[in-house]
Amino acid sequence: MAIQYLGLSAVNGPLVFLEGVSGVGYDEVVELRLKNGEIRNGKVIAIEGDKVAVQVFEGTHEINLKEVTAEFLGKPLEISLAEEMLGRVFNGTGTPIDGLAPIFASKKKDVNGKPLNPVMRIYPRNYIQTGISSIDTLTTLIRGQKLPIFTGTGLPHNELAVQIVRQAKISGEDSNEKFCIIFAAMGVKQDVSHYFKQAFEDAEVMDRVVMFTNLANDPIIERLITPRAALTTAEYLAYELDYNVLVVLTDMTAYCEALREFSSSMGEIPGRKGYPGYLYSELSSLYERAGMVVGKKGSVTQIPILTMPNDDITHPVPDLTGYITEGQIVLERELHQKGIFPPVSILPSLSRLMKDGIGSQYTREDHQALANQLFASYAKVQDTRSLAAVIGEDELSELDQVYILFGNLFEQHFLNQGDQNRDIEFSLDLGWDLLSVLPKSELSNVYDRLIEKYYDQERASKRFGLKSSSIVTKIIAKGK
Repeated sequence: MAIQYLGLSAVNGPLVFLEGVSGVGYDEVVELRLKNGEIRNGKVIAIEGDKVAVQVFEGTHEINLKEVTAEFLGKPLEISLAEEMLGRVFNGTGTPIDGLAPIFASKKKDVNGKPLNPVMRIYPRNYIQTGISSIDTLTTLIRGQKLPIFTGTGLPHNELAVQIVRQAKISGEDSNEKFCIIFAAMGVKQDVSHYFKQAFEDAEVMDRVVMFTNLANDPIIERLITPRAALTTAEYLAYELDYNVLVVLTDMTAYCEALREFSSSMGEIPGRKGYPGYLYSELSSLYERAGMVVGKKGSVTQIPILTMPNDDITHPVPDLTGYITEGQIVLERELHQKGIFPPVSILPSLSRLMKDGIGSQYTREDHQALANQLFASYAKVQDTRSLAAVIGEDELSELDQVYILFGNLFEQHFLNQGDQNRDIEFSLDLGWDLLSVLPKSELSNVYDRLIEKYYDQERASKRFGLKSSSIVTKIIAKGK
């Protein structure tokens, strides 16, 4: 039988405190009934003797200490789950906010999920095609991977997120498998939330999307629940309904700032830049819910998006995220200022699982070698540009001038694709056309048999409008 407690001992920010409480557990759900009949929900976050701290999801405004009744429900926070969630919009705790009927739950699950036995994990294989050349070719997203996007204020990460949701799909032999997307927005403004929803509807992909939205003026406690509700939904769809689920979480920095604010209200000792010392374990509890499980057809793949304050990649949020995840995709402000979309900075970006999900079995035989050569050639471009900044471009050698041209073409044609949806074959062929601008002697990361099969200087000249009298063709002729 549930016991009700009358009155509170204290209120501090989003927290309320009770004394004389017994028989309650950590993470247990609490119902607070105000004098006017309003019910607010919370959960137990700390227990010390008969003293209990409860975080209130809807905030503590207008709560009177003596006129509140608290009832402990004896269970953790749960979310109602059903396949009919696809195409719907929910708030951070899983309550529908799209004006449609409530979800008829097939099952209810704890939003915190259950620990996954590492022995039951399957090593991620195969890839998810995003339709974006710089990602699919150079930082391939593998099914079951967690691959964050590091961005900055003012960069087009929202547009990139929409494009990924619009274009992402399972490719190859598994193209008929069920696929869906969980999109969780945390701490966003009303117009940004509307932009996401409208963009998904305009692209006619909303029927495969489950959207969780926590607005900037919503309580920060709800923001802490949002990614957990999204991931619990993803696990249900993946491991019980056999969906391959892509989870997009934006913006994880807003989540971490809410955690910092909550930690401060608890009076906890702050760590680096004021974030709590357990920030690493908090992020791990979210990111490690990605993966594939023995005996299950579905998978959970994550793309967390996080804003780096002052574009500082050593900031605690991107720094700790990089330790947990399997690579990162970094957006660059300089490329954005050039009008390049998406402005993916190639050199600091990587996908650590890419090598195991590409190649002849999944994409194409030349994929890994092509990616290695594009990385190496673009790195040479950066060195050459630095040299040109010192001595002037006219003083560069002929080969260095070809590298400058290659870099410009790479950014204009490969990185800059706008809202175009490119399949993996198109992206790989485009990569070879770019390498065909360079002499064969410069392609030291590619096997000779691949050069003979894919290298085509004539095709590259037509694609990029290079004249036969140009310095490129002269250098290529010398390098053959």
